[in-house]
Amino acid sequence: MPVFKSVNKNFFKKWTPGMAYVLGFFSADGYMTVNRRGGQFWCIQITDGEILRQIKKTIKSDHKISIRFSKNSNEKDLYRLQIGSIEMCDDLRKLGLGERKTKNLAIPNVPKKYFLDFVRGYFDGDGHVWVGYINKKRKTKTLIIQTGFTSCSGDFLEVMRCRLEYFGINKGVISNRDKNYFRLTYSVAGALNLYKFMYNGSCIKNKLFLNRKKVIFENFMKKKKLRL
Repeated sequence: MPVFKSVNKNFFKKWTPGMAYVLGFFSADGYMTVNRRGGQFWCIQITDGEILRQIKKTIKSDHKISIRFSKNSNEKDLYRLQIGSIEMCDDLRKLGLGERKTKNLAIPNVPKKYFLDFVRGYFDGDGHVWVGYINKKRKTKTLIIQTGFTSCSGDFLEVMRCRLEYFGINKGVISNRDKNYFRLTYSVAGALNLYKFMYNGSCIKNKLFLNRKKVIFENFMKKKKLRL
């Protein structure tokens, strides 16, 4: 007999901060599958088990998070949450996220109110933040911060850049890396504006963010003696 698991099947029907975040995360690190019997599943697979547990809580799921342990020290363990629901998969399709979204990824029509949550979700899935020194050969080195997003779809990042400009996050640069993926990057001022945008609102209360990425921003601001 199959074991039925509970989940909020209406989760992707109504915009909320949590729904926008999970949708952004799924856009980055999620996929859908259909098996031979017609069963449909949406999955998120990542190396950070804690945020996946938060996502599981947000969608009110009692599904088990599976773990694939790494075989060598250069790789991290992989955590996966798989939800079987034709209804939820159909809702994801209606939002523009189908089975073959890798190179055809499009930003859903996210209401302005929830766009920061969608961006933070995508950032936690396929975003990066780096702090380091430039001008190392000079007497005075300069500490900078760079951050941004990665995608196989350049069009997706172009729309992301345009929508972020609406919120005052400017000077994003899109580059093509090895013709396999694209990267949208912001330096210093743009990176700090992105930080203020993403971590504003209900995310602190709901704990829907990757703390290790957030801390990198905050450590940089402390070193530069900037107000958090």
